[in-house]
Amino acid sequence: MALLIFGLLIWVAVHLLRRVAPNARDAMTDKMGEVSKGLIAVLIVVSVVLMVIGYRQADFIPVWEPPSFFKGINNLLMLLAFYIYGASARKADKVWIGTKIRHPQLAGFMVWTVAHLLVNGDMASVILFGGLLVWAAVSIPLINKAEGPWTVPPQAPAKSEIILVVIALVLFSVVAGIHTWLGVSPFGG
Repeated sequence: MALLIFGLLIWVAVHLLRRVAPNARDAMTDKMGEVSKGLIAVLIVVSVVLMVIGYRQADFIPVWEPPSFFKGINNLLMLLAFYIYGASARKADKVWIGTKIRHPQLAGFMVWTVAHLLVNGDMASVILFGGLLVWAAVSIPLINKAEGPWTVPPQAPAKSEIILVVIALVLFSVVAGIHTWLGVSPFGG
């Protein structure tokens, strides 16, 4: 559990550094140059590795028992998470959801965490996915404050919407396959 918490703390610290302490982040860039970006990337990778190892090694401490029908809700939320997250892919015109949500990556990430919280009732899951949910929720207003008012982007053509839906379905299938390969069936059983 300690590795999980340490990894989560590194993730949050690295991601919030620019928003909470922009002068410190700028000073780091001034001092280290482009190497600072590499250091940040390495810290993010280390945080993910620590979270994964910590999560997999954590003792199962039950917090609550998710009902079995939550797996279906989880799967629908995961499809939605891929779709919302993918809305950030284009820089100019946005698919429909990208014209409604200012931060589709963080919003999609939040849907992903909620989906996982619905089907995992153990302490490690609550710490990991709950902590990531709080981080994403805190990040949005910090980014909004730094960037000011949002200019809604123009909507992309319908073709882009169809492509994103297909990509979301393919990614969902790949991730479901990986979960099944790892012995964690996303479809029950």
